[in-house]
Amino acid sequence: MPYRIGFLLLLACVSAQAQLFLIGKPDESAAEFGLADKRWPAYATTYTGPVVFTVGKDSLSAWPYIHPSSHDKWAGGKPHTFTIKFNLAALPSKPQFFIIGLLDVWTPPEMVLSVNGTEFARKRLTRGSGNGSGDPRAPGKPSTLVFALPTGALKPGQNTLAITLLDGSWVMYDYLYLGPDNKPLSVKQERPELLAEFLAGPLAGVEEVIFATRTLFSDGHWYANFGYYAFDENSKTYGKGGRLCKLNLKTGKLTVLLEDLEGAVRDPAVHYDGRTIVFSYRKGGTDPYHLYTIDSDGKNLRQLTDGIYDDYEPSWLPDGGIVFVSARGRRWVNCWLTQVGNIFRCDAAGKNIRQLSANLEHDNTPWVLPDGRILYMRWEYVDRSQVHYHHLWTMNPDGTAQTVFFGNFHPGGLYIDAKPIPNTDRVVFINSPGHGAREHAGYLATVSPKLGPDQLDQIRNISRTADCRDPWAFSEDAFMVAQDRRLRLFNGKGENVTLFTLPPEFEGCWLHEPRPLIPRPREPLLPSRIETGASTGAYLLDNVYYGRNMAGVKPGEIKKLLVLEALPKPINYTGGMDPLSYSGTFSLERVLGTVPVEPDGSAYFEAPAMKSIFFVALDDQDMAVKRMQSFTTVQPGETLGCTGCHEHRATARPVDATRRPLAARRAPSPIEPITGAPDLLDFPRDVQPVLDALCVRCHGYEKTADGGPRAGRLILSGDRGPMFSHSYYMMTIARLFSDGRNKPASNYPPRALGSGASRIFQKLNGSHHGVVATDQQKKILRLWIDTGAAYPGTYAALGCGV
Repeated sequence: MPYRIGFLLLLACVSAQAQLFLIGKPDESAAEFGLADKRWPAYATTYTGPVVFTVGKDSLSAWPYIHPSSHDKWAGGKPHTFTIKFNLAALPSKPQFFIIGLLDVWTPPEMVLSVNGTEFARKRLTRGSGNGSGDPRAPGKPSTLVFALPTGALKPGQNTLAITLLDGSWVMYDYLYLGPDNKPLSVKQERPELLAEFLAGPLAGVEEVIFATRTLFSDGHWYANFGYYAFDENSKTYGKGGRLCKLNLKTGKLTVLLEDLEGAVRDPAVHYDGRTIVFSYRKGGTDPYHLYTIDSDGKNLRQLTDGIYDDYEPSWLPDGGIVFVSARGRRWVNCWLTQVGNIFRCDAAGKNIRQLSANLEHDNTPWVLPDGRILYMRWEYVDRSQVHYHHLWTMNPDGTAQTVFFGNFHPGGLYIDAKPIPNTDRVVFINSPGHGAREHAGYLATVSPKLGPDQLDQIRNISRTADCRDPWAFSEDAFMVAQDRRLRLFNGKGENVTLFTLPPEFEGCWLHEPRPLIPRPREPLLPSRIETGASTGAYLLDNVYYGRNMAGVKPGEIKKLLVLEALPKPINYTGGMDPLSYSGTFSLERVLGTVPVEPDGSAYFEAPAMKSIFFVALDDQDMAVKRMQSFTTVQPGETLGCTGCHEHRATARPVDATRRPLAARRAPSPIEPITGAPDLLDFPRDVQPVLDALCVRCHGYEKTADGGPRAGRLILSGDRGPMFSHSYYMMTIARLFSDGRNKPASNYPPRALGSGASRIFQKLNGSHHGVVATDQQKKILRLWIDTGAAYPGTYAALGCGV
């Protein structure tokens, strides 16, 4: 419905209730207003003069969704007045109230209101959600302002209401009301007529929809829905009430294709033929989920995978295979008590299973993009916060070319269940707030990667509440989601309607993973780049000095890369990082060795395949200059290239046909092992002897001629505490070493993390009471810090202390 027609109908409706006007809809969204599609950067070119809205004449496009103020340089950095004109045939008999529904407020401005040229209210607003994106579809922090109009302020004929913002920054509008009510209007987003519009429009070719049902498990983590807890294999983490269902949209008939109330069904995906369904099924009385196929009529149930591991979240590949998530990687969540699922693939018969991801943490919800790549969620944290980086990545169907699609730089949000939106460059996904919610619940959202993976303003939250799951996009203006026991439809403005609700006999179950039962074209085939039987791949780095945060690093300063491997946990018994560190790393990091960096900043080297690898750039003293806080993986025989060090994904170095990286002119370097040091550093075994030799005579418990005991209130002796030694604890709280500290931060400046930023080395050069460390002692300290500064050098410490 066009905006103008919609507004006139709304005005006619509310006039019968003696309301003088209602601009917009009380739905906690600004999407119906002007500029909502172009957004705030286009304000100055769209509204070249004062904003004046005439009730009964103008469409909602004449009223901007965002009202700028003095701090907003994009709108001229000045106060702005928005004026509403309206006519009265007669004066109202009751007192009138001007109610402003705000979606969000940035830096709080002062709001000044006037009626017919006379000021009647002035108020300093309060800060909203803290989201400065200015997105009209963002959740925001809705608030309502109620102002009583002075007696005699209105007059017969034309009237004006003006809103001026002074100082501060913008506000976003939800609605503006003038009438006798003095309370905020009730918010309503459901629109019943939307169902008919969908069935006649985007769903016209969809006759049936499939979905699963099952009960919920009590664990609030999005990933804790299979397997068991580490402390007891009999403490399961899955639900029951399993059904695979088919709903006819024309007749409303519900058909149960598979029912196992002691088992569970999840993750159906329809084949390109529109008939064959692959799904995950845990039979009643058994523990693991396995992959199955079934025809859309409920016939030909066939088991594909078996064994002791859970297989789930399957999706069809254009080459005839299946990509899925599995616990076959045999690893546990680094910060919880449940198992990890990684991405695998198999053929259509469930054979030739191969692992594609080496992630220490969860991969989830793989789905094929229109160009043939696999889009999926990857959760990771290398020396940074464990609850802020679970975003969207891509890989080829053979596991090569693993790279970020959107996210992994700015902290926050779980981006999951992503799928392409037909005929656009956007994808639909669930934006689950914070660390994610149970069963992937969150905001129905879309995002485009065309401006790069870090542009948060490209995310558009469509739903107003964070309780949507398992989205499907028919178009950029038509979406289907699961919402508790209901199957729901949303348009791009967030208006929604219930399509179906589970019947009473499904009590205790929620509706999950709805998919249209329709054929679709296959995506293009991407040729495989792996070499069967190879144990290594290779990396080609163009220029280590090319990056977003490399200021002060001079050409030639970086001499080599330290190559590290993050090791998966074989078990875990806590939600914290103990006993591996004191509020630091959650995992152990193994030293593989070093590779040379050429004078032009290039490097070309071999690396073991299917490992979680990351790098530290070292100077001529082997001190850390720049540290990678993510991981990379190569498949057997794959050569993976990168432009620089933390370079922006939306930029590239200028093309120069005559320039060829020096490293590319030779064979790849093997990783050179580091002699005189273990590959896994253990603090009591390796670091404490260095402290005993250099530090304990002053920083011990004994009185000494050198200044002990406890010089500088610092203990560096190896005496044991309940979990850590006194020296490890004191080095941590005294910040003698620099690590990621579980912080939601990335891409630090040079020499801000690792050995190059650690204060301990300032004490070992002779300036601190004559203490001078040997090269061997400094090597041990460097490697210990650059491998995450863990306390034990083994996962055998998990669950038993050290």
